Amino acid sequence: MSPRDADRTQIRELGMNPINIQDDYRLLSPASECSYLPSETSVMDYRIILALNSNEYEHLLERGWRRQGVHVFRPACPACNKCRSLRVNVAEFRPSKSQRRVLRQNQDVQLIVQRPVITYQHIEVFNRYHQDMSQRRGWRFRQVDPQEYYQSFLSGDYDFAREFLYLRDGQLLGVGLVDVTDNAMSSVYFFHDPAWRNDSPGTFSALKELEFAAARNIPFVYLGYWIRENQSMQYKNRFRPHELLDEYGSDHANPNWKSPEV
Repeated sequence: MSPRDADRTQIRELGMNPINIQDDYRLLSPASECSYLPSETSVMDYRIILALNSNEYEHLLERGWRRQGVHVFRPACPACNKCRSLRVNVAEFRPSKSQRRVLRQNQDVQLIVQRPVITYQHIEVFNRYHQDMSQRRGWRFRQVDPQEYYQSFLSGDYDFAREFLYLRDGQLLGVGLVDVTDNAMSSVYFFHDPAWRNDSPGTFSALKELEFAAARNIPFVYLGYWIRENQSMQYKNRFRPHELLDEYGSDHANPNWKSPEV
């Protein structure tokens, strides 16, 4: 037995996870006003990991990490723990009456799942979405070009990266960037044409991701962070049953996911 195999055997005997993820770079962001709760101070723990396999990524998801491009991140706020990682139990999920209504409203929307790409339509819809959110929600806005889009969402070596394209009559309505492994799906980012807003595209995209996971026996869909006090995140806890991560532990700590109290 090699020294490395011996170390892994000892780790298993101690009940620890043998996965050892190597960061290419790691840093804490400067403290700043929280974009979700302006009364709180935000600090993010960033890891730059240029390549991840599915097992490593599932390991990180279980511990509250999220990915966007080559950046893997989670909150490390000094005096606040209100950002909770939320995942939906796919096998037990049943859409509510209002969620079924959203599916009917969008029954003419076509879904295509593929490896992520960049087209002029992607950039046009992305910029229209952010301009609309700037006007309605006060988001900071500037035009994004293809290079910036690539660096933000498509950079890095991840064979589990996918995009969910939503089209109506051949026109691109929205794009969901979604990571798909054998045991987990993670909603990375979703944007849509503002003209689609009245048909609840955020809820619809989450429902289609859950349908996709159910068809492939994927047990969990990670919907990102949920904050009880943030109104724009309230749709996430309507996907039930779901679990919330109790705390953000180290890579070798066993994660504790709990069903929220009713």
